[in-house]
Formats: sequence, C-alpha cells, structure tokens
Amino acid sequence: MELSAGDVSDVSRGSVEELRGAAARFPESPGVYLMKDLQGAVIYVGKAKSLKNRVRSYFAANRDVKTRTLVRKIGSIEYIVTGNEYEALLLENTLIKKYTPRYNINLKDGKSYPVIRITAEDYPRIFRTRRMIYDGSQYFGPYPDVTSLDMYLGLIEKLFPLRICRGPLKKREHPCLYYHIGRCAAPCAGKISREQYAAGLREIRGLLSGETEGLIVRLTGDMHESARRLDFENAARLRDLIRVIGNLDRGQKVVDFDVESRDYADWAAQDGLCTFVVFQMRGGKLLGRDVFRTVLYGSSESAVEQFFVQYYQDASRLPAALYLREVPSEWSIPEYFSRELKKEVRCLAASDRRDTSVLNMVRENAVHDLRRRIHERGNIPALEDLKSLLKLPGVPLRIEGFDIAQLSGRYPVASMVSFYRGTPDKKSYRSFHIKTLNGAIDDFESVREVVARRYTRVKNEKKDKPDLVLIDGGKGQVSAARGILDALDLKDIPVIGLAKKNEEIFLPGKKNPVILPEGSPALRILQAVRDEAHRFATGFNQRLRRKTLSLERLTSVPGIGEKRGRRLLEHFGSADGIAAASGSDIAKAAGLSMAVAQALKERLQKRKDKEDQPG
Repeated sequence: MELSAGDVSDVSRGSVEELRGAAARFPESPGVYLMKDLQGAVIYVGKAKSLKNRVRSYFAANRDVKTRTLVRKIGSIEYIVTGNEYEALLLENTLIKKYTPRYNINLKDGKSYPVIRITAEDYPRIFRTRRMIYDGSQYFGPYPDVTSLDMYLGLIEKLFPLRICRGPLKKREHPCLYYHIGRCAAPCAGKISREQYAAGLREIRGLLSGETEGLIVRLTGDMHESARRLDFENAARLRDLIRVIGNLDRGQKVVDFDVESRDYADWAAQDGLCTFVVFQMRGGKLLGRDVFRTVLYGSSESAVEQFFVQYYQDASRLPAALYLREVPSEWSIPEYFSRELKKEVRCLAASDRRDTSVLNMVRENAVHDLRRRIHERGNIPALEDLKSLLKLPGVPLRIEGFDIAQLSGRYPVASMVSFYRGTPDKKSYRSFHIKTLNGAIDDFESVREVVARRYTRVKNEKKDKPDLVLIDGGKGQVSAARGILDALDLKDIPVIGLAKKNEEIFLPGKKNPVILPEGSPALRILQAVRDEAHRFATGFNQRLRRKTLSLERLTSVPGIGEKRGRRLLEHFGSADGIAAASGSDIAKAAGLSMAVAQALKERLQKRKDKEDQPG
C-alpha cells in the first residue's frame, strides 16, 4: 500500500470539545486512526470505512464508561487515509504490532502450544517442548489441553521408559538412579538392546498417533499371563495402564470421521468486556480450546477482525475451514488469509447439525467465561459514578455497611456487611452484640460502639481499610460514626448515611442530603449494601430471640437450669429438635434423670402441638 503526501493528517492536542469538532472535519474515506495521549504515546489504533463517522462516534453523549475512559485519555488523533477497507485492515495490524497500544486487543505474537518431541538420536529421548527444531526430530501435537499431554508422557514413562540424560549417550558400567526407580531403560549400561529400544519407540509413536487397539490387546495378554503366573502386582499395574489408555481415548468429547482441519470460533461481549473462544478440530478430534479475554474500547466489529488477524499470524495454524455463528458481510478476513498468509480458508456459517452443535459448545464457553468475568469485576461503572457523584477520594471498591437491630431495647445487635467491587463478600461479614446500652434504646450510641470496635481492630491489626463506610440512618448516625473514626485518626475513611425515607444520602458536615435519581446504578449499589446490612442484622436479632425464648422454655421445667438448657440447645439445635428426640437421648445429652427428660419432652411436644393447630 502506498500513501500519498496528503494521506496523513494530525489533530493537535485540545479539549474533548475541540477534538469532537476536529473529528467532524475528518474525511469520509476508509482509513486508520491513531489516538495518542498527552505525552504523544499511541493508546489506540482503529480502522474505519468512514473515518469521519467512526471517530465522531467516540464523542457521542451516550457512550459507555469504557469509551468515556478512553476519550478522557486522548490528547490528539492522527489519521491515515487508505484506498479501501482491506488496506485499512493491513495497516491497522501493522500499527498495532508497532505500538502495542494499551486499549487495543493485544495477543502475543508466535503463540504456540506445547508438543511432544522425539529426538533424532541413536537412543532418542521424549519430552514436552514449545520450540520446534528441524533436525530430524519427530513432533506430536500440538496439545492445547496440557493435561492430556502430561497424561501421555506419564503413561509413556510407565510403559516404555526411555533415557532421560541429555547429550550424546555415554557408556557406563552401572546405571544411574533413574533406572532403579523405573524411569530410564539404561541403554548406557547395556540394560536394553537397540532393537528393544526401537520396538518401544514404535509403540510410543502408535500411542501418540491414536493407534491404541494393538497396544491394549498386547497389554491385556500380558496382564492375563502375569495373573496366571500369580504375579498379581504386575497384573494390577498392567490393568491400571489399560484403564489410563482407555481414559485418554474417551477424553475426546467431540469425535467425528471428518479429517479436514476445522476451527470453530465465537465470542460474547457485554459491559465493555469481550471473550473469544476457538475450538480446534484436527484429525476428527477436538484437541482443546483457546480462550482470550479483552476489553472493548472500539466497535465490536473492529475487535473481531483484530482478533482473527492476530490469532492467525502463523499460516501453519490456519485450518481448512473456519466456522462462525454468522460470517459478517463485507468481511476482509478471508482475503487477508489468501493474500497475506497464502492459504485459502473457507469461512462458513454453520449449516448442519454437527457444526451447529460444536458452535453451540463454543458459544456456551464464551458466555460462561464472560459471566464469570462480570462477576469478578463487579459493578465498576456504578462505583465510578458513585465516586464522582459523592466526590469521594477514590473508587469505593470496598464498602462496609452497618445496621442496628433491637426489639424494645432487648437483644440489641449490629451487623457489618462488606461489598467488594459492587458484590457481596460474605466471608467478610461480621455481627456484634451491643454491650453498652443496658436496656436503653440509643441508635447513636450503638453506632459509636460498633464502629469503634470494628475500626480499632482494623487499625491495631493493620487490616485493609474500606474505601467507604455506609450507615443505615441519617445525620445523627453519620455524625456518630464520623466522630469515632476521627478519634481513631482514620480521617481518610469516608462515611455516608442512607435513610430509607426518600433514599436520602447524608454526608458529614453537609446540611442538605444528596438525592440520586431513582434507578441510578450508583444508588442501587448503596441500596444493596444498606438492605443487606439490614437483613443480616435482623436475622441475627431474630436468632437471638428464638434462642432466648427456647432457653426460657427449657428452664421452666423443674430440674433444668440455664447450663443444662444451653447444653441441650447446642446438642439438638432447637426446642423442636429436643421434642423430636427420645427421652433417653435427652437424658444422656444433659445428664438428666429419665423422669425430668420425659417431662421436658412431653411439655415441648404439647406446646408444639398447640402452635401447629390452625386458627
């Protein structure tokens, strides 16, 4: 591709508004655009059928968070006009390799799968490698599924232990330790003849080529012969080897009789994330899968083309056919394979049951991985909005929420829930008995106590601090929490309150609350934390009440004190559990006489029957 003198243009650094205006003056020609940061480093390269329309789309008002993040980083935009879209694809790929921009898909060049190598030596060695040396060695693979490769090598080591030492074979009078532990045939010490060694190699090549029937027949005969000689240890070893070979054969979940090399590819994208999955069929067997994760800052169509150009950089990896859910119209990839990699690849949409079935598996893998990524990432865009709306010092990745629960001053408790990246982190939840009220009802004092206990421990034990503390309540509760954190010299931990009435957000020292629009993602995060803290505190309070009522019910029976009552509850779990147990089990669990145990059982059963009656 040749570029004329007028093909390259540069937009000088400016504000977003200036960049938006400049993009409106871009040509409507095909080409490539390079986005640079304030220091002049290329951060994104894209291609377009119309440079003007494509680049202007980045500055639209309704763009997602990922695109807005990219736009904020742009200092200038340079574009290069090309003759057509195919030239733009080639130039885009060249520039991505040159600059490795931060926001582009970046697959490593020369990605290779491990293979099994049998060296070209008088007594060959066998091992796993990713490096191909064309010196007469034989290679088997590649193996996208490394577990299968290791199973093959482990089986070979048990069946035909070849030599391990590197370099030319040196004669030795006595074999090394590897021979004595069964990991080497010791040709160096004459423990195996050249003919026997070669015969073992033939078996290995057959195994790696999938020709296992003859091997299984021979091993089965050897197993029966060992059993006839009463050598049961060797017979059991051979039996286990036969099972391993069978498992390797059955490990191929997708097998057909079409030896044509085929790849099946699909992708799933959501919330700026994208996962690509490729299944490789070779020799009628599914070798494994490739999974590539990326973040989308441009269009999904551009990302798909970038993926295939980078994934198939080596012509030796190209299949005869590439199957997709649907082949995009005006797609440049088949032309790229033909002209640049000198290989014709049929890019096809699935049309029969076989190909549709495999593509469904590929799609399922892509969707499953994407869902996992979304869960792991959490709701970062909403947290970024929360940071901006509340003017927090940082994105609140870790939010700890508190709530107080009591019943007319009885059973006062507090809960602390923890959300990480917008999702519950239940292993970090904590519950507290409020100890300082002595029957009084004082939410402010309860907040002070639980915040003091929690963050004194955080400070003393140097635990990670949250990015935000949320109190279920209004000004008073927020002020109580803020005062404790300031006293602990933890002024850097922000505190807010969320009141149920009108969903008002209270900030320390602010007279008026912040009210976010109903349905706002940032508000939904806070509501989720607040509601979870309330649920957790209420549940803890209810469990305490049930436990206390159950204990009072037990101690009302003559002969059962508080200590024995607690022992019974710990053993049977509840009053209903005690009522369902036998008198002898109740007596044994708490050291009671049979008469007391039977009296307790009868009283609990009568109460349960009364509670179960309708009306």
